[in-house]
Amino acid sequence: MIQQLLAEAGNRNVANGIVDVKATGAEAASDTNDVQSPETYVGWQRSDNFVDQSGTVNGAPHVYSAAAPRLNQWGLTGNWTVDAENAGLNDKDGSIYYRFHARDLHLVLGPGADGKPVRFKVTIDGKPPGENHGADTDAEGNGTVTGQRLYQLVRQAGEVGDHTFEIRFTDPGVQAYAFTFG
Repeated sequence: MIQQLLAEAGNRNVANGIVDVKATGAEAASDTNDVQSPETYVGWQRSDNFVDQSGTVNGAPHVYSAAAPRLNQWGLTGNWTVDAENAGLNDKDGSIYYRFHARDLHLVLGPGADGKPVRFKVTIDGKPPGENHGADTDAEGNGTVTGQRLYQLVRQAGEVGDHTFEIRFTDPGVQAYAFTFG
């Protein structure tokens, strides 16, 4: 439409036809055939596939331990309070893990009520992500939650497969809301 309006306004440097965008890198569209993990909420109200069959302890601090997740299952480690829409880390060194199948893994995160940044480290199958790091991490998996938003934590460079993601928080206070995949 913009090209058509420019041409109508007399601009002679407008390409004929529709522009075909070939996005790469962070702008590349996901391949829906490779996205086999659903949007997943961390709060108890809409949470599915929590790896612990007894579920979450809702609205109260609780220490969670790691379990072996199957595809599309997730869990917590450390002292968390799981509320209706999110989970908040009460102490340092807690983590969230997820067994997923997609090129990209995103997590909506925010700092605690005090607004202090929260440092984290991401691993994929127990190792730093390297070239598979997202826009909000480095190759070693390091990143910082500085505001409430969607964080791109994994962007696989090669073939997409099943992987176990973990994000370990160095500082307390983080709020986790939802996973999305691309």
